[in-house]
Amino acid sequence: MEKLRSIEQFKLFQDKCRREFEEYPLVISVCQGASCRAAGSEEVANVFEKLTTGSSDIRFIKSGCQGFCEYGPLSVVRPSNIFYQMVKPGDAAEIMRTTKDDGEVVDRLLYTHPATGEKLGREHEIEFYSKQQRIVLALNGYIDPLRIDDYLAHGGYSALAKALQVMEPGHIIEEMIEANLRGRGGAGYPAGWKWKSCKEAPGDRRHIICNADEGDPGAFMDQAVLEGNPHSVIEGMLIGAYAIGGTSGYIYIRHEYPQAIETFSAALDKARELGLLGDNILGTDFSFDIDMTFGAGSFVCGESSALMRSLDGQVGEPRDKFTHATEKGFHDEPTTLNNVETWANVPHIINKGAKWFRSIGTKDSPGTKVFSLVGKVNNTGLIEVPMGTSLREIVYDIGGGIKNDGKFKAVQTGGPSGGMLPESKLDLPVDFDALTDAGSMMGSGGMIVMDEHTCVVDVAKYFIDFLIEESCGKCLPCREGLRQMSKILHRICDGEGTLKDIDDLEALGQTVAATALCGLGKSAPNPVLSSINYFREEYIAHIVEHKCPGGVCMSLISYHIVPDLCNGCGECDEACASSAIRTVRGQKRKEGLLCEIDQALCDKCGACMQICKENAIEKRSPAVASRGAA
Repeated sequence: MEKLRSIEQFKLFQDKCRREFEEYPLVISVCQGASCRAAGSEEVANVFEKLTTGSSDIRFIKSGCQGFCEYGPLSVVRPSNIFYQMVKPGDAAEIMRTTKDDGEVVDRLLYTHPATGEKLGREHEIEFYSKQQRIVLALNGYIDPLRIDDYLAHGGYSALAKALQVMEPGHIIEEMIEANLRGRGGAGYPAGWKWKSCKEAPGDRRHIICNADEGDPGAFMDQAVLEGNPHSVIEGMLIGAYAIGGTSGYIYIRHEYPQAIETFSAALDKARELGLLGDNILGTDFSFDIDMTFGAGSFVCGESSALMRSLDGQVGEPRDKFTHATEKGFHDEPTTLNNVETWANVPHIINKGAKWFRSIGTKDSPGTKVFSLVGKVNNTGLIEVPMGTSLREIVYDIGGGIKNDGKFKAVQTGGPSGGMLPESKLDLPVDFDALTDAGSMMGSGGMIVMDEHTCVVDVAKYFIDFLIEESCGKCLPCREGLRQMSKILHRICDGEGTLKDIDDLEALGQTVAATALCGLGKSAPNPVLSSINYFREEYIAHIVEHKCPGGVCMSLISYHIVPDLCNGCGECDEACASSAIRTVRGQKRKEGLLCEIDQALCDKCGACMQICKENAIEKRSPAVASRGAA
């Protein structure tokens, strides 16, 4: 691959890539996102690859995450956009055959609307996709992330060429300020103002960093972008470096993301081969390159100052905020740090302008946001929506509502440091300020939906315990304050709490939020404070009535067999690891046997309830009695 030594040469090569891509009348993609790979999409892709090798009619693409994770492996035929779900290796030949027959589809692989039973054949007909607006994820499903030619064929690196050819660095920064792109890593600080501060700071060297240390439970937004469209991040970092006078670039990526590491590393190599990274990029006097560094699983290294210390080979601990990274960051030199999604937005803003970007979303939170939608929702997956989209639209229109026709209880936004929002907040517009005002936060984009079988006290306990394990321990409020909150939460879940514990939790949470050193510590009490604010009655039920409304807290529940439903089959006895179930002669049945649970031996694992075909085992708490699912 020959290096491109001028912008004119770049444009000619880009046109060549576009023509070659468009030569194929049909394109078949198979999703290689983490969820689809877990469901067997690699085997599906291997079959398609063999069937399309040498074909001049069909181009095959191993794409990044296409988003609809609940129904993987996914395959899409373009340009007709026929959407196939739950594809198996044996389906590939049939898809190929019908694809060549104009208007034919494999009916059994089409998505079926759960409410109407209607077969929906195209992406835009499925609410999961039709309700989204994809900018950052726009090319996921359309390009092979390992082929730079695919990215170029879809306009890739044209924003960089535009910036180098017709825009001064100051002009780029002003465009970013006008766009008001707020940091998608969670803090929401405007990227343009950060760039301006870094450019104006004294110093001979300036650094560009991409934060790809995605550590929130259930979050995989950055992973999907890096695996699906790595060149968008590289291009964004190049534009940022040109704008601020950056001399070196780094991406700090989780070691637990081997696929993302492999894909991004390959993208860097391809960009260097073409002369898009390195010295005198596209024949200009602009030189810049990007190195990769791998995190070792430390959650706190997602915090900017801790990340920079780790990148420098030091212990990953935050530092005081009176020193700004834009003035003294990495190596105590001016540094601009943004997350994956923020960098991926930059090329779109430079190509289409700040006015276009601000036409999407809300006045103070323009653009779109990528979320990982998980939990007790029918359509789990990766989504991208305009800022200001309501929680109700996300949960019920895109998410398809609550699983098993359950009742919505809460949604946790912002990861473990976010807050739990109740049903009364479903019409809240999702943007930085509205979520913060409601006691939650945007975070990096994790969104966990909960139903009536969720205990909010137990969830708060889980997140606080997670944050204790991940705390760097540097500052007293976070290190000790969270431990004391955990002790109180465990006590309440065990049925040993007092009403004073609720007041103590609020006081501790407010103190930690006000005095912790870094942003992670300051936001750590959010799950507790928001759950007390919106679900105080559940805390009171645990304490006063020794009830768990969600039927989760083991100390407050017990399992019982309903005699009128039990047929004495004994399958529950076989499933019980603690030998707590025995079979006795029925008292209410004229013939046959009944099963009984010895409460003294029962370890409350719920295995008996899961295996009972007669739905004869119920989980009891004074507040709830439910059958059929543990």
